Amino acid sequence: MQMTFPMILTLLRIALIPVMVLFFYLPYSWSAFATAAVFILAAVTDWLDGYLARRMGLLSSFGAFLDPVADKLMVATALVLLVQRNPQVIFTLSAAIIIGREIAISALREWMAEMGKRGHVQVSGLGKIKTIFQMTAISFLLLEQDLFGIPIVLIGLVLLYLAAVLTLWSMWVYLHAAWPTIIEAQKTSGNDGLSQDN
Repeated sequence: MQMTFPMILTLLRIALIPVMVLFFYLPYSWSAFATAAVFILAAVTDWLDGYLARRMGLLSSFGAFLDPVADKLMVATALVLLVQRNPQVIFTLSAAIIIGREIAISALREWMAEMGKRGHVQVSGLGKIKTIFQMTAISFLLLEQDLFGIPIVLIGLVLLYLAAVLTLWSMWVYLHAAWPTIIEAQKTSGNDGLSQDN
């Protein structure tokens, strides 16, 4: 495995996860700001490593695998921390929807890749909008305080709930795109079973 700069940024994003958790639990007035800063830094590296990999021609299959894994680990960890801080039903449900969707779509993409049709479930424009809402919401909620009279926490809550709605919508889009392949696989599996029985 070649250790490129984009790969280093991806690994850095994973290494920042325990740092974010540590800052979250520190009993200091600046810990919320530090936690949000770490998450924002991770979000920036998520965009930067992909951009540099494409710009510098350093794309790799391992990098394509590790990059979304690092992103999902960071988001899932941040949401778990926020649920602990705000254990309300709608908030917890929104976090569960976002985390569950990431797991489900990752599994779907892997399965579609095995079927040779990964291109049918590529990242869509809707998915990108969802990601922007999600990352902004988590950053605001980790900050845990309003700035210059701007209701940062309220905006973060609204964006998180919108991200949860977009999450369900985008999941339906991915499943709809993959549905013909799923049906075809089921028919093939059923025919194989009949052949074996006969």
